[in-house]
Formats: sequence, structure tokens, C-alpha cells
Amino acid sequence: MQSNDARTLLQCAVPTAVSGIVAVAVALVFAGGKGGIGAAVGTLLAGGVMAMGLIVLQRTAKHLPHLFQSMGLVLFMAQFLLVAVFLGVFKHTTLFDTKAFAFALLAAVLVWIGAQTRAYMKAKVLYVDPESGDAQKPAPAGSPS
Repeated sequence: MQSNDARTLLQCAVPTAVSGIVAVAVALVFAGGKGGIGAAVGTLLAGGVMAMGLIVLQRTAKHLPHLFQSMGLVLFMAQFLLVAVFLGVFKHTTLFDTKAFAFALLAAVLVWIGAQTRAYMKAKVLYVDPESGDAQKPAPAGSPS
């Protein structure tokens, strides 16, 4: 993983973890212990799915740049299906409060997306490789071309 990729991952994970801590505290106050567990599970699920997506997308961009956009769409569907399967499996659970889980999941995803947007806007990543062998070097001034 390149340093800018790790920086982006860190800039997304930290605010998401902070929002998860806030969600757990709020859920503990309003829904008790099961609410705290639900908020923690929701935050962990959102953070895990979004981190997995970011890592896969960064590797795709590095190794298969021509598949970047289509991989983003496939990845979005895979993330959606993974969360949907989790929701289906734990639909009638009594292990945690499902409302706290849902609100924490939504909050964590929104915070991750906001942080990822901010990280990409602040990143100074070259979109042209200046040392690429494919680039034609300009001819010196005054030479016949």
C-alpha cells in the first residue's frame, strides 16, 4: 500500500471511529447495554466494509487502471450485498438493539464518505506520471522536428 493510500485510509478510519464512539455513548444512554453493542457492531460493520472497499479500489487503480470505474461499481454492489446479507442474518436478533445498530451504521457510512471525499480533495496526487517512459520529451527550442 502506497503512503498516500495509507494516509487516505487513516483519514477515513479515524473520524469513523470517533463517530462510532459517540454512537456507542449515545446508544448506551438511550438504549442501554444492547444499544451500545448494536452501535458498536454497526460502526465496525460500516468501517470494515468501507475499508475493504477502499483497499480493493486502490489496488485495482494501481494494477488495472482500465478497470477502475467498473470495479468501483462492482465494489459498490458487493458492499451493498454484504451489508444486506448481514442485515438478513441478524434480522430478528436479540443480541443487540437493531435501531441503534442502524443509526450507527448509517452515521459511520456517512462520516466515512465525507472523510474520504475530504481526503481526496486535499490529496496532491499526480494524475500524470512525469517519469513515464511513454511521455514524449519536447524537442529543444530551435531544433528541427
